[in-house]
Amino acid sequence: MSERIVVVGGGLGGVRSAERLREMGFDGQITILSAERHLPYHRPALSKQLITGEWHPDDSLLSFSGDLDAEWRLNSPALHLDPKLQSVWVPGGEEIKYDGLIIATGVDARAMGGAPRHDPRVHVLRTLDDAIAIRKNIRQSQGLVAVIGGGFIGCELACSVRHMGRDVALIVRSPALLGGVVGDDIGKKITEAHIHHGVRLATGVGIKHWVRQPGGIGIHLSDGQVFFASCVVLAVGASPAVDWLRGSGLIIEDGVLCDATNHVVGAENIVACGDVARWPNMRFNGVVRRVEHWLNAVEGGRAAAENLLVGRTHAKPYTPVPRFWTEQYGMRVQGAGLPVLGTDTTDVNGLTGFIKDGKLVGIVGLESPGKIITETPELFRQNTVDLDRSVWTQPEATPAAPAAAPEPPATTKIPAPEPVAARAASVPPSVSSSMSPPLQRRRHSRSRPEMVRVGGGRARP
Repeated sequence: MSERIVVVGGGLGGVRSAERLREMGFDGQITILSAERHLPYHRPALSKQLITGEWHPDDSLLSFSGDLDAEWRLNSPALHLDPKLQSVWVPGGEEIKYDGLIIATGVDARAMGGAPRHDPRVHVLRTLDDAIAIRKNIRQSQGLVAVIGGGFIGCELACSVRHMGRDVALIVRSPALLGGVVGDDIGKKITEAHIHHGVRLATGVGIKHWVRQPGGIGIHLSDGQVFFASCVVLAVGASPAVDWLRGSGLIIEDGVLCDATNHVVGAENIVACGDVARWPNMRFNGVVRRVEHWLNAVEGGRAAAENLLVGRTHAKPYTPVPRFWTEQYGMRVQGAGLPVLGTDTTDVNGLTGFIKDGKLVGIVGLESPGKIITETPELFRQNTVDLDRSVWTQPEATPAAPAAAPEPPATTKIPAPEPVAARAASVPPSVSSSMSPPLQRRRHSRSRPEMVRVGGGRARP
């Protein structure tokens, strides 16, 4: 009987992990469960080309390399996981068995207390359907567009709205845009660029209350200002998409807890990647954290697939130097490393360097692509990987309290998972003789369910 690897999440991380499985010779069945109705798309375009209309939604679809030969289940979010049974449940009560599981569910838009999310004029931006709804709202209304949040998505959205010729207000709690991510100097320049291009900027303020009216939504700020908007976008961050894992026994506080090799703590034959994974990067102090960058989904997806196939005993730590970028008003900001770790800044060949304990842990530059390329190797040199294998699989963790699993919307009942408090309470040893053997890479004959199948080339429905 053929082995099956189930990938939960139809985004970039899930696709790249599936590609890597095939590249490494896995010839069993790959099933990809996606909560969305679309095949994978280029998510960075959501706040840019798809808002302005430069791209049609089809233009954003990702290309696949090689022969992916995967079974896609669109509109099929995972509802529950039982690691002991090696089963995932989807709508309708169907149980899907797996030999290996890759969790790549990404993040959901963070809720904002008090915001009238049920109002059709109030949006978040996390999916292609979100972008389509925002663009439609902007085109069908005439008033101010209010963006709440001064991170990458909020700033890029404000830039896109101005590109469309519409008035926009950017409402931010911090004193400057992107200051905590790119440093004060570059954050100040980005802030000045938004003001120069006509953005109505309110910084260092909170929202006291909202007033819904037929002609728009009143946003009352803590400093007394009031904005009246016909379209509101909440861009206040993201939360890992882990609700479906409640009751599974996995540790899911601020993401799925993994060891340094992408393997999920407290479970066998399960790895996680991308925005949802919380793991200790042994290149940067080994503290467990999530990294929400596009390239992490690519590299992390590939690493997770590799480590799933070879098994925990032979897996290698995933130790990237993260890279990120944003482009606003023709200005490109690029960064590498983990600037958030820095306790001080210094000049590094014209870039802003972030220092912790005497080591360079991050660099950020404005319109400096060549310098970023030149200086990134210094991050590898100063931040070497701890070769002590005993620490790769032992991240410090506080187990999440088990919660009841949701009932599927069907007569089929999900078996109650066996209590795993003991397993979650103690991090497993680095190597255990009871661990499952590596998954086989060769295929046996199999029958396949009739689902959407995608091979190589451009993804199309």
